[in-house]
Amino acid sequence: MLQQVLKLKDIAEPWDKTKKMTNLNLFPYEATLADLNQLEEGKDIGLEQDGEIIAWIPFQRLVLTLFQAWKMTQAYYKALLLSISDAVTGVNANGDIVTWNIASEQFYGFKTQEVLGQPITKFFQEDAVVLKQTLNKGLKIEHKYNQPIPNVHVLINATPVYMEGRLIGGISVERDISDVVRLNEELSTTKAYIHDLENKYEKNYSVDPFEKIKGKSHVIKETIAIAKKVAKTDATVLITGESGVGKELFAEAIHKGSRRADLPFVAINCGAIPASLFESELFGYEKGAFTGAIKEGKKGKIDLAKGGTLFLDEVGELPLDLQVKLLRVLQEKQFYRLGGNTAIPVDVRIITATNRNLEEMVATGKFREDLYYRLNVISLYIPPLRERAEDIPDLLTLFLKEFSFKYDTNVPKISAKVMSIFLHDEWRGNIRQLRNVAERLIILAGEEERIEPYHLHHILKKGVSVAKQQLLDSTLDETKQEEWKIRQALQTTYRNKSAAAKMLGISRATLYNKMKKYGID
Repeated sequence: MLQQVLKLKDIAEPWDKTKKMTNLNLFPYEATLADLNQLEEGKDIGLEQDGEIIAWIPFQRLVLTLFQAWKMTQAYYKALLLSISDAVTGVNANGDIVTWNIASEQFYGFKTQEVLGQPITKFFQEDAVVLKQTLNKGLKIEHKYNQPIPNVHVLINATPVYMEGRLIGGISVERDISDVVRLNEELSTTKAYIHDLENKYEKNYSVDPFEKIKGKSHVIKETIAIAKKVAKTDATVLITGESGVGKELFAEAIHKGSRRADLPFVAINCGAIPASLFESELFGYEKGAFTGAIKEGKKGKIDLAKGGTLFLDEVGELPLDLQVKLLRVLQEKQFYRLGGNTAIPVDVRIITATNRNLEEMVATGKFREDLYYRLNVISLYIPPLRERAEDIPDLLTLFLKEFSFKYDTNVPKISAKVMSIFLHDEWRGNIRQLRNVAERLIILAGEEERIEPYHLHHILKKGVSVAKQQLLDSTLDETKQEEWKIRQALQTTYRNKSAAAKMLGISRATLYNKMKKYGID
C-alpha cells in the first residue's frame, strides 16, 4: 500500500534544536504514513532517532501529504477496478453499494451512477446476495456458486472489510461461468443423445456390446466374462483401475448388454464439476428454486438417465456432504429436485468408477463406509496395460488403423524391434497413452511404410528408464542413427539447412548429400 511506501522523513525538514519539544507527535525517523495510527490533531510531527529529535513536519504539510496519498490511492484503485475482468462489488456495513466496476455494469446491466449509495438488495433478491452473508457472519467466502440474476452464473469470492478491528463492509469478486455451465448442459444432453443413437444402431445390427474392448489376454477375457454376467443384472457396479484403462468403456458395455440398453446412458465426472454445482447437476431444480433459475426448471442427470444407467466417474472425488445425499438416493430410491417438495422415484442403474483406493479412503474417513458398500455390490477391476502386454500388438494395430484413416495416410507396418520396445514399456498412462503414442507415430511417420525405432526417439526419449533407453538405442544401427539425427536436426531448425548442418557439425554440401542418400526431401 502507498501508506507503507511513503516515509515521513521524505517530507520532513531538519529539526532546529533551539526549539522546544512541546506539542509534538513523536514517531521513529523511519516511520511511514501507515504508522500514523495514533495522532493528536493539530500537533506537528517530530521524528526521533536514537532518542533524539532530528526532523519535524508541520501539521498542515502532513495534511496535504495525506490528501495527496489519498488521491494516489484512488488513482491506483480506479486503475485496478478497470483492469479486472471480474465483477467487483463493495458494500458498507449497512449493505449500501460503495464499489461497482465496469465488469459489474456489463454482468448485471446496472450503471455505476445508478447503484452507488443504494442498498444492494434494491437490485438483487436478498437470498441471492452473498455479500450479506459476509456482513452478517464476518466470514470469508471462497469459490461459492451463485446465480444472482437470470442466466448469469458466477463463482464468488467475498471477504469482510475491517478497520481498526471494526467491520465496516465487505467486498466480492464474481467470475462469470455462464458459458461453462451452458456448455456443460449442452454436452450432457448431446452425450445422452449420441448414446441413444448408438444403442439403437447396435440393437438393429446385433453388435456385441463388448466388441469395442479389444484384447486376447487371459486377464482381459476374464474381466469381460465377469462384466457380461454383471450386465444381465441391475446390481450396482464399482469399476476400479488406473487412469486410462478404459473404465468408461466397460461401463457403457455393461449398460448396452443390459435390459436397459435402449434407454439413456448418462455419464457424470464427479471430479470435473465444482462441488457447488454438483447437486443441481445431479438432481436438477424446480422453476423458481433460486434467483435466476431457468423458468421451466432443469432436469438433473438422474432425470436424464431415467430407466437407463447413471455412470458416476471419479466417484472418489465426491465431497463428504455430497456422499450423504447420494447415499440417501440409493437407500430411499427417490430424490428431490432443488426447490422441490415432491419425491421423485429413482429408476436408474448406478455404475461408478474410480482410480483411487476407496477402502483406504474409508479407513481415513475421506469416504463413507455405508456408501462404499452400497456402491460395491459388484466390484470389477480393470487390469493395467502392463499386466496384459500380450494385448499391445492388437491394440497398437487398431489405433494405427484408426489414425491412418483420420490423417489419410497408409497403415504402416511395425518392425519387430519397435514391438519389442513397446512390450518392454511400463505404459503408466495405459491404453490412453498407447493410443496417444499411436497417433503421434502416424503423424511423424508420414507416408513411410514401416515404423522403425528412430521414429520412437522423439516420442519415448523423455521419462523413460535407463534400461529402456539403452534398449531403444541398441535397436538403431549406425546408419539409422545418422538418418534419425539428420531428421531431428531438420525438424529442430524448421528445415533451415545451414542451421541443421551447423548443429550436426558437417558442411551444408555434406548435409545435402546425406539427405539425398536417405531420401529426405
